[in-house]
Order: sequence, then C-alpha cells, then structure tokens
Amino acid sequence: MNQPSATPLWAPSQTRIDGARITEFMAMVNDKWGADCKTYADLYEFSITELEKFWLSVWDFGGVIAEARGDRVLADPKKMPGATFFPDARLNFAENILRRRDDADALVFWGEDKVRRRMSHGDLYDLVSRIAQAMVAMGVGEGDRVVAYLPNMPETIAAMLAAASLGAIWSSCSPDFGAEGVLDRFGQVEPKLLITCDGYFYNGKTHDIGERVTQIMAALPSIEKTISVDYASLPSAPGIVSLDDFIGPYEPKEIAFRQMPFNAPLYVLFSSGTTGQPKCIVHGAGGTLLQHLKEHQLLCDIRPDDRVFYFTTCGWMMWNWLVSGLACGATLLLYDGAPSYPNMNVVFDFMDAENATFLGTSAKFIDALNKAGTEPKSTHDLGSIRTLASTGSPLVAEGFDYVYEKIKGDICLSSIIGGTDIAGLFAGGNPIGPVWRGEIQALCLGMAVSIMDDEGNALREEKGELCCVKPFPSMPVGFWGDEDGSRYHAAYFETFENIWAHGDFAELTAHDGLIIYGRSDATLNPGGVRIGTAEIYRQVEALNSVEEALAIGQEWGGDVRIILFVKLRDGITLDGTLEAEIKAQIRRGATPRHVPARICQVGAIPRTKSGKIVELAVREIIHGRPVKNLHALANPEALEEYAQFDLTS
Repeated sequence: MNQPSATPLWAPSQTRIDGARITEFMAMVNDKWGADCKTYADLYEFSITELEKFWLSVWDFGGVIAEARGDRVLADPKKMPGATFFPDARLNFAENILRRRDDADALVFWGEDKVRRRMSHGDLYDLVSRIAQAMVAMGVGEGDRVVAYLPNMPETIAAMLAAASLGAIWSSCSPDFGAEGVLDRFGQVEPKLLITCDGYFYNGKTHDIGERVTQIMAALPSIEKTISVDYASLPSAPGIVSLDDFIGPYEPKEIAFRQMPFNAPLYVLFSSGTTGQPKCIVHGAGGTLLQHLKEHQLLCDIRPDDRVFYFTTCGWMMWNWLVSGLACGATLLLYDGAPSYPNMNVVFDFMDAENATFLGTSAKFIDALNKAGTEPKSTHDLGSIRTLASTGSPLVAEGFDYVYEKIKGDICLSSIIGGTDIAGLFAGGNPIGPVWRGEIQALCLGMAVSIMDDEGNALREEKGELCCVKPFPSMPVGFWGDEDGSRYHAAYFETFENIWAHGDFAELTAHDGLIIYGRSDATLNPGGVRIGTAEIYRQVEALNSVEEALAIGQEWGGDVRIILFVKLRDGITLDGTLEAEIKAQIRRGATPRHVPARICQVGAIPRTKSGKIVELAVREIIHGRPVKNLHALANPEALEEYAQFDLTS
C-alpha cells in the first residue's frame, strides 16, 4: 500500500532543470504562442487545452522530416474515435529514424555472454538500404505485411526500417513464443515475408527454433519467402534463405523513402488475447513518430548522443518505443536474453560498459533485484545514468525506496503507464519535477487523462477508471480486419461515449501524479508481462485429461502470480505428475511466463448465462472481495468451491 510522504524522494537540481529539453520546449511554446508556461503543470494545461498548437510545436521541436505537413492539424476533434491528426501530411517513418549517417554508435548489442556487436549510424543506414532493395526485388511494397520472429538484435531494427521505408506494415514476436502463439498473431495479417533466426540464447542455453519455424511456414500460405538471420549458429530449416544471401546482390545506396499519409499503417501490435485471438491493433506512422518524439525528448529528456537502454523483447510494444530513440540521435543499447544471467548484475555491467544515460526495465526486475539483495550502487559506477524508467506493472512504493537506496540516489525515477493500445504513454516521467514515493510523476503532455467513476464523473484522490477525454495522435488507425470499426469501438469507447476508457484502475494524487492499482479487466500481468488467459486455456485444454480451465491473477508480494483452476475429466485426479505435464505443455506451447504458480482442481467452471467464463468473479473470490452481479451467472453456486482454497502459500 502506498503511504503518503511529506517530502519527495528526489528533486532535480536547478542546473538539470535549466538544461532539460522540456525547458527548451517550454521557452519555444511561450515565444511561438505567447503562452506563459513556467511549470510542468502550466505546460500540461496548455497541451490539453490547445491541442493543435501543442502538437504543431512537438512537430517543429522534434524536427519531423516530411514531404508535406498541410494546413490542417486536427480534423473532427470532437469525435473519438474519428479525430484525425495532420490529415494532409506525407512522410516516411524510417526516414525520420535514420536521420544520422555518421560513424557514431547507433546500436550496441549484447546477446547474453555469447555475442557482442556494435553498428554505426552509417552502417545501419547501409544495411537498411540493402534489405529494402532485396524486399523490392521480391515484390514487397506499400501495405504488404512483413513479420519477424526474432530476438532484440540489430538486424530486427534494420528489417523493420527497411519495411517502413517502402510503406510496408511490420509485426514481430519474440522467439520464445510457441508456434501457436505466433500463428494466432501472424495468421491474422497474412504476411508476405517472414524474417526469423536459427535460434536464440536464454539463461545460458541455446534454443533451436527450427521446428517451430517450419510449422509456422507450413501454416501461413501467404508467406512468399522466409529469411533467417544467423545468430545461434544452428542449421536453418529447409526452404529458408539466409539474410546474407538475400541482400548479397545489393550494394548500399540512397534509400528512396516512400512518402506516406500521416495515418498510413506502420505497425500491427497485438493485444494479449484474453478472450480469444489477440486483437491486431494498427498504428499509424505519423502518430507513432510524433508521440515517441514527445515522450523521448520532453518526458525522458533524451537527446543526441544519449545512450538508451530498455529491457524488452520484440513481442512487447516497448521494443517499438525503444527503436524510435534513434530519431533523437541517440544510441540504442540492445540486450537479448535473461536479465539474471550469468547473475543479477549483467544489466548494470552493460550500463557501465556503455555509459548508459537512460535505463528502462520492469517493476518485476526491480523487485527481483531487491529480493536478491543486489546493491548496484556499491558494485557499479552508474554515474552516466540520469533516468531510470519502470513499466510493465505498477512499481510498488518499496521499489521506489530500493532504487534510491541501492541503485542510485541522484536519478529521475520515471514509472510509466501506457500500452500496446496507444503505442505510447498516458503518464510517465517529468525531468523537471520531483519524484514522490509510489507515484508516477505526471500525466503526459497532450494526453487529457481523467480518472472516472462508473457514472463518468472525474475523480481526484479516489480510485477509478483511467480515461482520456480528448484525441491524441497515436490512437490506433483501427483493428486489422475490423472493416466497420465495431471491434475498435467496443474495445475503448463503449464504457463512456466519446471517451477512451483504458482499462486501468488508477488514482490521481494530490501531487498531480498517478497510482495504478492494476488492470480493471481479467488480463494477467505477472512480472509486468500482459498475458491472455485464452493463450493458457488453449495449451491446457489440449491435454486429454483436462476438460476446462480458468486462470486468474492473484496479488502476490507486490506483483501478480497466475493461479490456474482445472476441471478434469471424470475419474482423473490432479497429482504431481499431471501438474508437471500441464506446466510443461504451457511452457512449450506458450512461454515460460504463462506457467502458473499454483494449479487447483475444481468441479465446475463458473459461467455467465451466455456461456462465457467469468474470470473476474473468481479473482474477486480468491481475494476475499464481494462479487458483483451474481444474477448474471448461470451457476453462481460454483464460486463456493473457489473460496475454500488456501492460496496463502
């Protein structure tokens, strides 16, 4: 539980305030528009009341490269969804990312203790050029889907930028996904080109994915070619072309960046798949670029030659977020593998070795460091780091204490919240403001966030639904295959008309900060990784012994752990052997993160009258909270059994 504090844990020095990019931006806004912004609160108010002036200012400050901007900034501003930013603009996302071509580091990559590589801005541009030429030669063009089943490595970024330079649409999954999880995602977008690798490293072991790649290729007839990056030095599956052979005929040349509409699709990001197949969320090139320029430069204080790290995989939107750091002229520090191998210090070894200025990780990792008794402050220099960002799940108050006591005292701790849905943030860092224990520093500029009760009334210092009441550039273009927009509307705009309801349970504090209490839906979130229950059910119910299953997230030690309830076939009893089989099936078919902490046998699965499983009701029961709307259940008596389990260990 967050306890209010009388003084902040950290506050920036006047020197830091004076030198911050947001201070420079504020001066520009005041000069350009005759505003009188002196504080972050002033600038935030300007940003949500003067939307067009604010986003024009972000465009100019971020130095957006475009063939045309047009005169219109925001069309249909009263419509959510329906509002459109810069409807007449034409630009290319990759051109904005590849604005540097010098010999300074663009990418520094560590693949556990197996691989160490670095790539200059010039070399990255040349690799993108060669991949793009090869893509053109095989017929990849505007609107085609290019997908990657790859680690967080330099070639992944280069391939994405090559696709974006042509106006193609990019999606990615990390190689720890099982084949079914990949097909649930890529199968919906019908890709033309698949880019993969021979294997990957995790926790000191080499993992061969050749069999899964073969299965994926066989199940996706739209794939015309599969390219493999040599990473783990394992044999590639039949029918795959190496990246070296794919680009071999082409020499680097100037990239002909295809100029696209501001809202042309750039990425398809995938939801967690809570109630079925993951939603395919389409994000536009201009909105993604503008949102990330704002977040990186103004809220994270990233500038040219900064060295930016975020621990992420290619299956998480933070990878897409990280890549945009190149538009600031920064160096990206890429790590792929286990953050605890060979020990809990490996991330800090990387930070010191490469003089990182920005360290991004998850609340779960911070908690793990704390529980392991790790004290980076005593073992590492970390003098170059100005900002530590945390996301994925709420950072508990004790996590704030740990950062300042054991990692670094003079650091801006920016807990951030946003998501795949918006390819960005609703609340996050404020480099010119204080850090209060247990609180996200500030609502993000340009995001008209409101915490609402069930009737749509705005709340302050009370818990409610996190909403956004005005449009923003990185609202999704739509959902893939959702021709009439009904699924998109249902996902965010059914709770309150013309208002984005995000699905987080949150509180606006007296300091204008934010506290997140978790998701307000049934999505599981162990270790800060969103997991859909449907993905678990698919694996568990493939076993002959399991008839049905239900999974919930139990609040546990400042995090969430997965509890799996299984209804077994008649005559079968859950024992150690079956429990191990269930866990192995989930680990093999999904990812290790999907594996439950506890498995319990039940006699019935509670359902609504329409036949839907009611995870939320079970979650409330096991936390000792009352269940609303019991009358909506077809078999409310089933819940009595769940209340009897001892889940205190």
